[in-house]
Amino acid sequence: MADELVLLFVGTGLSEQKAKETLKNETVSQNLKSAIDQVSKISAKLKSDKDIGKLLYHVATKLKARKYQSIIVEYIAKRKLLSEAQVNAAMDYFKHNPMEPVDYHLFESECGVGVVVTPDQVEEAVEGVIALHKTGLLEQRYRYNIGAILAEARAKLKWADGKAVKNEVDMQVLDLLGPKTDADLEKPVKQKGGKAPKDAEKNKSKEAVKESPSAENFLGQDGEVMSFMELMGEAVKFHKPGENYKTAGYVVTEKTMDLMKQHLKETGGKVYSRFPPEPNGILHIGHAKAINFNFGYAKANGGNCYLRYDDTNPEKEEEKFFTGIRDMVEWLGYKPWKTTHASDNFDKLYEMAEELIRRGHAYVCHMRPEDIKGFNPPDSPWRDRPIEESLQLFEDMKNGKIQEGEATLRMKTTLEEGKKDPVAYRIKFSPHHRTGDAWCIYPTYDFTHCLCDSIENISHSLCTKEFQSRRSSYYWLCNALDLYCPVQWEYGRLNLSYTVVSKRKIAKLITEGYVRDWDDPRLFTLTALRRRGFPPEAINLFCAKVGVTMAQTVIDPSLLEACVRDVLNIKAPRVMAVLDPLKVTITNFPGDHSGELTVPDFPADESRGSHKIPFTKTVYIERSDFRETADKNYKRFSCDQPVGLRHAGYVIMVESLQKDSSGNVTEILATCKKSSEADKPKGVIQWVCNPLVCEVRLYDRLFHHKSPEDPNEVPGGFLNDIKRDSLQVIPNAYVDQSVKNAKFLDKYQFERIGFFSADQDTTPGKIVFNRTVTLKEDRDKN
Repeated sequence: MADELVLLFVGTGLSEQKAKETLKNETVSQNLKSAIDQVSKISAKLKSDKDIGKLLYHVATKLKARKYQSIIVEYIAKRKLLSEAQVNAAMDYFKHNPMEPVDYHLFESECGVGVVVTPDQVEEAVEGVIALHKTGLLEQRYRYNIGAILAEARAKLKWADGKAVKNEVDMQVLDLLGPKTDADLEKPVKQKGGKAPKDAEKNKSKEAVKESPSAENFLGQDGEVMSFMELMGEAVKFHKPGENYKTAGYVVTEKTMDLMKQHLKETGGKVYSRFPPEPNGILHIGHAKAINFNFGYAKANGGNCYLRYDDTNPEKEEEKFFTGIRDMVEWLGYKPWKTTHASDNFDKLYEMAEELIRRGHAYVCHMRPEDIKGFNPPDSPWRDRPIEESLQLFEDMKNGKIQEGEATLRMKTTLEEGKKDPVAYRIKFSPHHRTGDAWCIYPTYDFTHCLCDSIENISHSLCTKEFQSRRSSYYWLCNALDLYCPVQWEYGRLNLSYTVVSKRKIAKLITEGYVRDWDDPRLFTLTALRRRGFPPEAINLFCAKVGVTMAQTVIDPSLLEACVRDVLNIKAPRVMAVLDPLKVTITNFPGDHSGELTVPDFPADESRGSHKIPFTKTVYIERSDFRETADKNYKRFSCDQPVGLRHAGYVIMVESLQKDSSGNVTEILATCKKSSEADKPKGVIQWVCNPLVCEVRLYDRLFHHKSPEDPNEVPGGFLNDIKRDSLQVIPNAYVDQSVKNAKFLDKYQFERIGFFSADQDTTPGKIVFNRTVTLKEDRDKN
């Protein structure tokens, strides 16, 4: 049979190698054979016509809506569609006009049937295009982009023979320029080192700035981030509501358009999306992208987004996860249009499962879970059992008459990855947090997800790429039940290096005492990032910068931290703090000084507010800001080098030192001068006076390696990759009095140190601060 097909395909003009390659794709082979058989019935001679054969192969490989193949093949056989351009137009027509009956008059008009393009018309059109490019051609000769000329000519001559257009372009270019000279044949000289001239580089750089988003483009002056979809712009091109059938791979049935009309009537033509997390864990940074994408796309298009809990796994779900998920969605700035649960539809889903059995598309199976794992399990011996028998057994499953693991309901379909007959329902004798003991069978993701999307009239079902293999079963199930079918769009999942996000692995980190809880600031759960002080605007900014792509992306945390700095630099008021205090007594402190200073919250814009701090003869500086002797590169305080006090208007000089028995400096006695009367010091440092004693927690990355879960990088497993010094606690740091009323999540920049946020462990007696990020990226981290 295979040899016969090879001969058949070769007879239409395919090479023997191409014919054999085609046989490897069963679907394309069947499509091509069907087309050749149809042509042969019209005339046996046509199947050996190479021009027709080429077009038949094009249809066999490119046409998505197979129900229209016979119409297109008939037009090819009757020589009404003569070129690839016309065949493409025919396929495009049916993509955009799937409703029957076919309007043949419009179809022929759209495909250029009967249109004859004369040689004179080709010549005239090419002359017009050449005239537009004449200056460039004369300057660059044969180095000019001839392809652009050809593309413009073909666009003007849509139904002309492509070869004829190319020949005419070549001939007119030759007529204008003459034959190629030796200079034309020389290879262009490259710039030394492969570098473009500086001016060109500058221009290129400017263009790149225009085309790619920058921090300035993302952030407003008030620190607000542009909406996710505003930043994505043209990068996201989805179908319009009601035009589901125009998307690649969408399955059109006889009922599609009627269902689409009803969908549009119920939605008013609005975009409807949903964010459907499982309530069995805390959301992490990857979920932030999904939240931004689903809520952001609906918002940008004047639509609505559901928060739908996919609560079909009762033994793993807890109330704290439901509230935690909603809190994080709202913290990121989004408000669900409605909050729903998959369990809202348990009755409907059960009825739909019964209907699927009645239609012969599902059956009760008794294979054990371990027997159907993997991609090539044996076919179920119960696949063809009588419909009534499956209906009765399914009811018995529902009524608790069958034990866990002894039966499942399976669907008669194959996933794109090749897995056959996925499970629709399984038995679980576990109480559900919302329905209690009402159910002992629960639907799977493969059954629930698309049907809930259909029930909620979702127009755009956006999910990460790992669900791409489920798209075919998604479309199959909706159509098998004659329900409105949304469109599933996939995008690349967002992953960060130097972390784990698996719920099981985070739970292990907690139980073994490596981190405190799900919100430990060293983790990348959203609750942890919030506690560490990451503003929601920064996380949204990060998601926007990463963008929407099909590629699975692994991003270094430094990009996220840079976004945090961008936002906090605008939003966090400045205060002074010292983590390792060293006492300084100013022996000649001016007696007429008020003892108080007014310090701007934002020194770069003093109109944004200020706060008062004490300034007396005793101040504290950072111990690392003092050395007894200074080298030429040292710019801070030393015995022979004065230093300025930030915001004070004074310069201090060492008078004498007091030391302990080990020779460590315990106090500096200093004199002061007004800055206006002293020489300009090399450096200025922060200081505090009558400070608050606070606890400061300095966080570092939890893992040594970029991929702690990769056995090649970390053979001993992720627990062996933990940095033992990822948390440093400073119990008695000094911070200026202006933070005394700090509440949980209040954020500040400790000048010259970093950005800090008040922690939930703060008590009336002591404020606890978490370091959110340093002021600059630590290059040594990598």
